[in-house]
Amino acid sequence: MQALNKIVDELIALHPKGEILIESGGSPSGTHHLGHMRELVTADAIMLELRRRGRDSRHVYFVDDLDGLRKIPVNVPATHEQYLGMPLCDVPAPDGSEQSYADYFLEGLQTACQTLGIEVDFIRSHTKYRSGFFIPAIERSLQRIPQARQALETISGRTLDEHWTPIQVMERGRLKNRQFVSIDTDVKLVTYVDVDGNEQQVDYSKGEVKLDWRLDWPGRWWLLGVQCEPSGQDHTTKGGSVDTGVQIMEDVYEAQAPLSVAYEFINMVGDTKKMSASKGTGLDAAEGSKVMPAEVLRYFILRAAPSKRLYFDPENGVVQLTDEYAAFASKEDKTEDDKQLLYLCTRGLDHKTVSRVPFSHLVASYQAALKDDAKTLAIIARTEHANVVAEEGDIIVAELRFIDEWLQRWAPDDVKFSLADGVDASQFSDAQKAYLSQLADAIASAPADADGAWFHQAIYQFKETAGLEPKLLFTTLYQALIAKDSGPRAGWFLSILPRDWLIKRLRLEA
Repeated sequence: MQALNKIVDELIALHPKGEILIESGGSPSGTHHLGHMRELVTADAIMLELRRRGRDSRHVYFVDDLDGLRKIPVNVPATHEQYLGMPLCDVPAPDGSEQSYADYFLEGLQTACQTLGIEVDFIRSHTKYRSGFFIPAIERSLQRIPQARQALETISGRTLDEHWTPIQVMERGRLKNRQFVSIDTDVKLVTYVDVDGNEQQVDYSKGEVKLDWRLDWPGRWWLLGVQCEPSGQDHTTKGGSVDTGVQIMEDVYEAQAPLSVAYEFINMVGDTKKMSASKGTGLDAAEGSKVMPAEVLRYFILRAAPSKRLYFDPENGVVQLTDEYAAFASKEDKTEDDKQLLYLCTRGLDHKTVSRVPFSHLVASYQAALKDDAKTLAIIARTEHANVVAEEGDIIVAELRFIDEWLQRWAPDDVKFSLADGVDASQFSDAQKAYLSQLADAIASAPADADGAWFHQAIYQFKETAGLEPKLLFTTLYQALIAKDSGPRAGWFLSILPRDWLIKRLRLEA
């Protein structure tokens, strides 16, 4: 929490009075992945901490849907190449629905934000440009082109091409880089040179002119009054777009730039490159919010400083992460940092969505109960977590919805199982049959409260008489119960199964 507190301290010092506006943003050019959510969750955390300290604060997300379609993502039909260069807000949705391409991909991000409890207002670029909101920024930028050019060249350390233009113009439904000639602020017309060398005019009050993104970004800071913006580390390198934006704010817009908060990427485990929506290497943000409770996903992002790169494992990592969060939330001796982090993960709400039953325990119990909620609770009630069922039954049931999604989407095959509908006795050797029969007899006389440890010992009890290697003992069991060679911890697993069914199955009768 030290990094977050430093950011908030600096913001309050810079703006001792009034509302503090935080901006995030991006282009709806493809599926929004978990990496995008780091920016939104970080902005939300800054806003929440400001409010916790008694300051008014608001978070807006600027949707760059007037950007042209530059490339076709892997999950979009190749036929969409016909729309390259068109604004995303004007491109048809890839599913053939009546909504736009931008709406189609923004929908998933909005769903993820709603699920994660991120309070944010979405601002659409095309609406702002076409309503005339950007008129002051367009006029200021085009009247101060030398200052803008000098700022870009000085900060970036490179010389702009002689054909560099500060604007894009709309020609036959597509955005084109065209040489700027002049601007008439009285009638709101820009004169430019078309591809054939002829001068043309467009009305910049109706969205027919868009600023180059290096001018557009600080232009919106200026017009909206943005005071803080998280940005990915690719934008915050020395001489990068944040640095040029700061200089353009000073030289062109004559205003104070927002406080920039640099954040690192989220990579998939084993991947050295950041998530990419267009290449299909990103984890769908909306999907992630269905598989993990909001508190867990926020905990994953907020427990580390924004400057630290995060690595996400959708298979095994979810189990560990969920259990870590459950242990963290249940701590009785929380430090002030712990309390602050928990507040940010839960947004100050006192309801829980993660129980104290270990994730792996829930996964196995849910599958053993054939994914029946009531039977799952009954199974867990027969274990050492009986008191948790009594106290957190509703929470467990809610958590099962996430587990069900995880099993369908991300869980590795060696974790997924279902009780076999029947058993073919002919697949077992005489030694295996004898072992299963002996184990069934022992279980038939087992104490009613026999736990995982008792069953674990029972599994080994007949190792010598059966003449089976330890590995084959377990393989035999799993084949009889779930028709697989491996499965959940055997002793515990047997302890949660219905006793009568288990005995019949081990006798190869059911």
